[in-house]
Amino acid sequence: MAIRNLRYEGDEILKKVSKEVDVIDDKVKELVEDMFDTMHKADGLGLAAVQVGVLKRIVVIDLYDGQSKFVLINPKILKFEGEKVPSEEGCLSFPNQFGQVERYEKVTVEALGLDGKKFTLEAKELLAQCIQHECDHLDGHVFKEKIIPGTFEVVTPEDIENSKKNKN
Repeated sequence: MAIRNLRYEGDEILKKVSKEVDVIDDKVKELVEDMFDTMHKADGLGLAAVQVGVLKRIVVIDLYDGQSKFVLINPKILKFEGEKVPSEEGCLSFPNQFGQVERYEKVTVEALGLDGKKFTLEAKELLAQCIQHECDHLDGHVFKEKIIPGTFEVVTPEDIENSKKNKN
């Protein structure tokens, strides 16, 4: 469909709480398609509607494994399980910025699908991490608020290029 403009660090909309979706109509379906297109173009794993400037409780996730592609409308995390484990995170709204964030190993989330039907999803590891990250966006929180002190780094395109040269 269309690539939407991402909202970046400093944009006040990223601090706002998103509103529930009342009706899943063609406009919402188009937004979801655009969100997937935008996320794929930017090589992201997840995207919340607020990151494209829409204050709706919608999340898309694609782990690029052919099985883990999800649309979560009005998601609610029902249960957190396991230990909180540190993992590296980045965010499409904070390009080239990374840090270790502690997230629960497993979550159970309830949401609506594009068909309007409620479903429950039990997620672990990377999928659980993505769900927690994106649901934070819906409540106006960003990953940088949760970075373990001393683990924040900025990786520039030059750093990536130099790393490739050093490997050869």
